[in-house]
Amino acid sequence: MAAKAPNKTVTRKSPAKGGKTRSSKPQKKAPASRAKADVILDKRDAVAWVTLNRPERMNAFDHAMITQVGDALQDCHEDPRVGVVVLTGAGDRAFTAGGFLGDLAEFSPEKARKLFDASVRSLTLIRRMRQPVVAAVNGAAIGGGNEVVVCCDLAIASEHATFGQVGPRIGSSPFFGGTNLLALTIGEKRAREINYLCKKYTAQEAFDMGMINKVVPHARLQAEVQEWCEIMLDRSPAYLEMSKIGANVWFDMIQPSFEMAKQALTHMAGNAQQTEGASAFMEKRKPNFHQFRK
Repeated sequence: MAAKAPNKTVTRKSPAKGGKTRSSKPQKKAPASRAKADVILDKRDAVAWVTLNRPERMNAFDHAMITQVGDALQDCHEDPRVGVVVLTGAGDRAFTAGGFLGDLAEFSPEKARKLFDASVRSLTLIRRMRQPVVAAVNGAAIGGGNEVVVCCDLAIASEHATFGQVGPRIGSSPFFGGTNLLALTIGEKRAREINYLCKKYTAQEAFDMGMINKVVPHARLQAEVQEWCEIMLDRSPAYLEMSKIGANVWFDMIQPSFEMAKQALTHMAGNAQQTEGASAFMEKRKPNFHQFRK
């Protein structure tokens, strides 16, 4: 397990304001700073709410952001006062759209290794931390976002939420839950449909397939999640943890698949099909994968 995060909220530091430089060379423009944290950890008594806070890009995560998610989860795991953890997204549009595709357009094996290591760390923490983790799905849970929902212990969704995988559509494959744990959750044929066709599904369709536990009116989402948390807080923490460990039998069995996926996706990072898929998405055009069937 990683070391405990030093602060409850992990923030990006703004570039330091400096005076004139002595160098005569033209200076590169500093990247725009963000006043808000990418991940917010809000401990409300015994319930910790972890919010992915990049609504302008549908809460899609890069390496730094998913690392901060892991740090927040580790903080909760090591805090005996926390009884339940809730994962959600900022705004009304998205829970999370998964990995930030702007990065995939210029991907490399080294970037991939960092991203996938950090992603698997966060997903494993969701499954292995002592507390139940509830996904409060406030909007789109697409790609890696859908895999986060699959990994959570429980999932309650707004009626406006949507679900789905996009791997083959954007030049990737959902190895971290979408191709394996999802099949164990809803059945192999439905999981293959979701992965191959890359369609979107409504919250009601996701509920009917067994992907989530409940669908509620959007305005009711946080209150409903809090009620479920309060019920679990009335249960024995030791035996909740033991029940979680026992329920992880299928997750534990697919760990070799996760490791194989990390290696395969790392070495395939930046290939022509991935670049075409990610670039097409960012350019809002249909990808041309027919060129690779020659």
